[in-house]
Amino acid sequence: MATVEFYDVKVRKKVKIDEKSITKTKFTTKNGQTRYGLRAQTKDGRNLTKFVSQKDWEAAKYKES
Repeated sequence: MATVEFYDVKVRKKVKIDEKSITKTKFTTKNGQTRYGLRAQTKDGRNLTKFVSQKDWEAAKYKES
């Protein structure tokens, strides 16, 4: 199985998350800028976000939330 590396702020370490639990998301800032990110959850239910470039986001084959 393939994994993606996220940074877990609570434990202050990089963690590997299985690709099955990853979704891709667009975030819009207050000034209208669009940010692209990947979202996942840890085994204990905490949410993780990894910001990526638009090119990487479009190439990702995860479902969009």
